[in-house]
Amino acid sequence: MGVMMHYLYGLKAGSGPKLVATFDSEAQLLAYVNWATLRVSPVGARAFEQGSPLVGYARFESSSIPTTDEDETQVVHNPTPNML
Repeated sequence: MGVMMHYLYGLKAGSGPKLVATFDSEAQLLAYVNWATLRVSPVGARAFEQGSPLVGYARFESSSIPTTDEDETQVVHNPTPNML
């Protein structure tokens, strides 16, 4: 059985999801999103830490399977706060 990958997508108003990072586990992905989130507006839009793969996006979504045809080798894998 292969290694399970978790995919992090950034979302902007009016456009589809964009693959921004991959993680080895859902727990790592969620911990990173929690750390990278500076604030959440009353309507759920987020502001993300400068230098984060999510900067410039208003929302995120994640999946245990790819939901776009983007090349996962072209995005950062397991980003951490000290990578900024």
